Amino acid sequence: MERQLLVQKGEGRHRLEEGQGHSERLFLQQVWYPAIRSFDHLFGEYEVADFKDGSRYLDFAYIREPIKLAIEIDGYGPHSAKVSRWQFSDSLMRQNHLIIDGWQLLRFSYDDIAERPRMCEQILQQFMGCWLGGVYHRGRPRGASELLEAEVLRYGLRLNRPLRPRDVMELLQISREKAYHLLHQMLLNNLLRPAGKGTKTIRSFLINREQLGDRR
Repeated sequence: MERQLLVQKGEGRHRLEEGQGHSERLFLQQVWYPAIRSFDHLFGEYEVADFKDGSRYLDFAYIREPIKLAIEIDGYGPHSAKVSRWQFSDSLMRQNHLIIDGWQLLRFSYDDIAERPRMCEQILQQFMGCWLGGVYHRGRPRGASELLEAEVLRYGLRLNRPLRPRDVMELLQISREKAYHLLHQMLLNNLLRPAGKGTKTIRSFLINREQLGDRR
């Protein structure tokens, strides 16, 4: 939050200075950090353009190529029952426009965060696994080789160029022989595809994004 205050202006800065509410802090403590172990790429009170040419603020935004994730924390109280028909419709239309603008959306209730945080953690981990080649597979931790593959996939998705064996050597601190073996195995598993036209000597690879959904 301190880093954000250095660059934030206007209403967004005012919201950050007021501080996160109890439900937002609880989400960070009981769900986000236990699941992700880092606050990198996470922004609180993130301003987005409104479909009516105004501004709205997301409780949290996680922005990391290739995803933009909006996270909303919903409390249940007396005010929930007093939402007007217009407010209800406006809320749905707001979600529609977020999705049209390329955002993914996850919503958590305060009760689930407070009473069932592990379930919320699993939702986050499953989402990251789907979009970033995460470290969980069908609800269980991946094996050693799958963990290495997941690290390579995450790294490759962040690159703006094809993945090279040297990248894997430096990322995992392994020998050239082991890097080539891992990349070849990922190629056989259809997780990677050659970046060039050659098939005998492959010097760089592209992530096969269509295959990532099967690793959930």
